[in-house]
Amino acid sequence: MSNDIPSTMHAVYLTGHGGPECLEYRTDVPVPTPGLGEVLIKIGAAGINNTDVNTRIGWYSKQVTGDTESATQDLNAEDDDASWTGRPLVFPRIQGADACGHIMAVGEGVDGARIGERVMVASLQPAPDATDDWDFITWGSECDGGFAQYATARSDQTHKVTSDLSDVELASFPCAYSTAENLISRAECQAGDVVLITGASGGVGSAAVQLCKRRGATVIAMASRAKHDQMADLGADRLLDRGDDPVAELGEQSVTLVVDLVAGDGFPGLIACLKRGGRYATSGAIGGPITTLDVRDLYLKDLTFVGSTAQAPETMPNLISYIEAGEIKPMVAQTFPLSDITNAQDVFLQKTFVGKLVLLP
Repeated sequence: MSNDIPSTMHAVYLTGHGGPECLEYRTDVPVPTPGLGEVLIKIGAAGINNTDVNTRIGWYSKQVTGDTESATQDLNAEDDDASWTGRPLVFPRIQGADACGHIMAVGEGVDGARIGERVMVASLQPAPDATDDWDFITWGSECDGGFAQYATARSDQTHKVTSDLSDVELASFPCAYSTAENLISRAECQAGDVVLITGASGGVGSAAVQLCKRRGATVIAMASRAKHDQMADLGADRLLDRGDDPVAELGEQSVTLVVDLVAGDGFPGLIACLKRGGRYATSGAIGGPITTLDVRDLYLKDLTFVGSTAQAPETMPNLISYIEAGEIKPMVAQTFPLSDITNAQDVFLQKTFVGKLVLLP
């Protein structure tokens, strides 16, 4: 590698499943060397996501049945199924599914002309040894990610971006916006839809508001009342408080699509709001993964349920085209130095902000 690249770097190791004590900030971590088909990226900024916290605390374990906050008290940190894939994680792990930076070096098989490119890494990637179209990994979960000064990534999952936005602003996009774009694409959101979005002030939720509006839909956003002005600025046509009963506010059979990132106790009301032939789409359950469904609603109303994790190959290229065209805007609430990651994740869990929190290495 170039003499301009140091031999060690600052990074955060996740040492196991559990509380903030499992995050270890280090200043002596070896800078990785890009392997076959890989690039080395100097990280400019890295966003924080629910999946980072969920993986740390082991929320994905089937033994956890409550919301993200309660999981911190309930977790058995030795659970082997405490990663989102259900397979044990390898520790120590450098997390971070969101990042923007510049390519500094390339591995064998990668065109050296890529050095210097400003890039974003796809958060969800087909597994290197995938056996079907649904076998994916997360950058920063099954392999090291962006909570460091340098990171390696597969060249074919590292996308050039040309934009006047800052690294901080671009780092707010990859995970949340690709999740939202993939979700609403799979749910076939289109002009004429009336969409109810829960958790609308979070990273994926605020992305979904913009992306649904971009497609010409009417958007009803559920978020804390204190965040309503910011939701309106993003384009929401109607606003509900997170504690409102959507049936009482909107009426039964009032929306064509529900984009639900919360689940929990409010789930039955969301189903009641769907019109016949409506769609329910989800890629999160921060309010709790265990819900109650009257199956008669599902079949008598001809509803379609959509779950979304594995991403279509066009998701990231489409997202970058929206960014470069200025069709969507970043929502960055606050930045923190990488060394302050435990405080940043504490602020993240308080959910008092709109958009994304971003770490600076």
